[in-house]
Amino acid sequence: MSDRRDRPGSTGEHDLQRELGTEARADGFYERSMHEALTPRMQRFLADRIMFFLGTADAEGHTDCSPRLGPRGFVNVLDDTTVAYPEYRGNGVHASLGNVRENPSASLTFVDWWDTTVGLHVNGEATLHEDLPGAIDPADTDRQKLWVRVDVEEAYVHCAKHLPRLAIEEFDPPWGTDDETAKLTGFFTDDEADAPDDDPTSDTD
Repeated sequence: MSDRRDRPGSTGEHDLQRELGTEARADGFYERSMHEALTPRMQRFLADRIMFFLGTADAEGHTDCSPRLGPRGFVNVLDDTTVAYPEYRGNGVHASLGNVRENPSASLTFVDWWDTTVGLHVNGEATLHEDLPGAIDPADTDRQKLWVRVDVEEAYVHCAKHLPRLAIEEFDPPWGTDDETAKLTGFFTDDEADAPDDDPTSDTD
C-alpha cells in the first residue's frame, strides 16, 4: 500500500511509481505542473478552445468518453476554480449527462492541435443547470440545452511532444441540427459495400 498521502493522485498510481522506479519523476511533475486552481495562462488557454474530450463514469464505474465542440468561447471560465459549457442538442441519449447525474466526477481534456500541441487536463465535480448566471453561449442557439458546471479540483499539463499538429480550414457547423446528412449517425451502421451510391456514408467517388 502507498504511504505517499502528502502527494496528489491515487494509491494505485503511487504504488506503480514505486514498483517502476518513477517516484522522483512523478514528484517533480506533481510539484511543478499540478494545480488546485486554474492559473491565468490556463484560463486563457481554455477560453480559446473549440473542443475538448469529456470523461465520465456512472455509479458502477462504467466509463464514457465523448468529444464536446463549440465556437471559440463556449468553454466559460467563471473563476479560477469553475468552468462551464453549454450542452448542445445531440442524439438524445445523454450518456455523459446521465453519468454526471449518478457520479459527478468528470475529466475534461483540452488540446491545442494547431499551435503549441500542448494539452490541459481539468478534473473536478460536474453539475447540471438549466440556467447558469454569468455563463455565455457564443453559438446563441435557440435549441433547448443544459449547462454543465465543473468545480475544478486539479488541473495539469499534457506535454506536447507526442501530439501531432493539425490544420483547420473552417469551423462553422450547424449547431444542434437534426439533418442526417450533416450528422452521419448511420456511418457505422451500414456495411460500406451495401451502401447506395448516393448514401452520404459511402466512401465511393
